[in-house]
Amino acid sequence: MTTIYLVRHGENDWVKKNRLAGWIDGVHLNDNGRKQARSVAKRLASLPIHAIYSSPVTRCVETAEYIAHQHQLNLIELEDVGEVRYGDWEGKKIKKLTREKLWFVVQFFPSRLRFPHGEALREVQFRAVQALEELCARHPKDSVIVVSHADVIKLVLAHYLGVHMDLFQRLAIAPASVSVLSLPENGTVRLLRLNDDGPLRPSPKKKKK
Repeated sequence: MTTIYLVRHGENDWVKKNRLAGWIDGVHLNDNGRKQARSVAKRLASLPIHAIYSSPVTRCVETAEYIAHQHQLNLIELEDVGEVRYGDWEGKKIKKLTREKLWFVVQFFPSRLRFPHGEALREVQFRAVQALEELCARHPKDSVIVVSHADVIKLVLAHYLGVHMDLFQRLAIAPASVSVLSLPENGTVRLLRLNDDGPLRPSPKKKKK
């Protein structure tokens, strides 16, 4: 069984500016974001973590570095858990984007959406889920941390919960929150934590019959 701790990156100033940061380089954690990253690193410190993976986007890497330092592990960048490629929308203010006709599709029919000159959300879900499945094959009995982005984490969780992508916006993933998936090689997937900011403990070991 592989246990995956999905961590959203900490806060950055683009959130306050209400702008879509996407893959834009140099969007760093702000003071509060660094505080959040230190806090989630501390909460994860007592867990038996075997590997730490991160989206290559700056704000994720900075969050993951705090966690990696606690565990004395090397940080591994994983592009397939990187941010949605928003194309022409990247860098724009959300307030302006809400006036676009495509915004209705984003909110209510995201399975049909492709961002202008960017990715389709169904492609994002596929690549991220595929990345986690490959991590399970690489770490069949381990606990691993994956630091990623709100939409990516929501899409992954929707998949494993059996929730249609058109409903994924109903999930909430806060900065520096942790969601925990138990992914056995053969058996039922379990969502152990969702959008959690409380104390964390290792998953209980399965009793041998």
